[in-house]
Amino acid sequence: MLKHHQHGQNEETPAGVQTGAAETGQAEHRAAGTAEAQANGQNGASGGDSAAFRAAQGAESAKNQAATGTEQPTQGAEQAVEPTPEEKIAELEAQLAETRDQLLRKAADFENFRKRMNQEKQNAIDFANQSLLLDIIPVIDDFERAIKAAETAKDFTGLLDGITMIEKRLTSQLESKWGLKRFDSAGEVFDPNRHEALMMEKSPDVKEAVVQEDLIKGYTLKDRVIRAAKVKVVMPENPAPAADSGAGSL
Repeated sequence: MLKHHQHGQNEETPAGVQTGAAETGQAEHRAAGTAEAQANGQNGASGGDSAAFRAAQGAESAKNQAATGTEQPTQGAEQAVEPTPEEKIAELEAQLAETRDQLLRKAADFENFRKRMNQEKQNAIDFANQSLLLDIIPVIDDFERAIKAAETAKDFTGLLDGITMIEKRLTSQLESKWGLKRFDSAGEVFDPNRHEALMMEKSPDVKEAVVQEDLIKGYTLKDRVIRAAKVKVVMPENPAPAADSGAGSL
């Protein structure tokens, strides 16, 4: 019985030992967990500090950018897009159409300008003598009055005087206002640029051709002969022979 009791006590001892060992292991596990938690806490605190530092740096950078008015270039910023060949062709066709339209407009404007200039030129030619004709009209009125007076009075002397006055008035007005001047040629040396010989006779009294009489008066316009005088010319009987030029004796 005693032996059995001792044996029982001996068997109970390992169980107690095992229980203590288990409790010891659990305590160690709890200690390890506490140490790990503390380590994790420290690491978390350190990470939190790093995150806060980065956030502070970002805020400071944003503040600097806002103060300077510049922005940091971001990745994927807008880049120039190269147009496709179809787009280039469409753009060139649009430019060509616009240029063609401008050329057509310019051509139409030039044609209108040319027509207008031709019309103005023709008008200038048609009405160039308007002022001159307005000066001649009063002279025509004078002739009409002179003719009516002659028909009523049958006074040829008065008619002659009236016609003489009209002629003087007309020639004086044409000369003073328009530069048309009548010239006399009697007694002048014959000049083919100013005279046209209608009659000719010879005389021993002259040594060269001389105008004897004006048959029709000549006129100049501002010193240019516009109508040669038709005259009678007197020629010498024995004109001087022309000098031989370049002839030698044989």
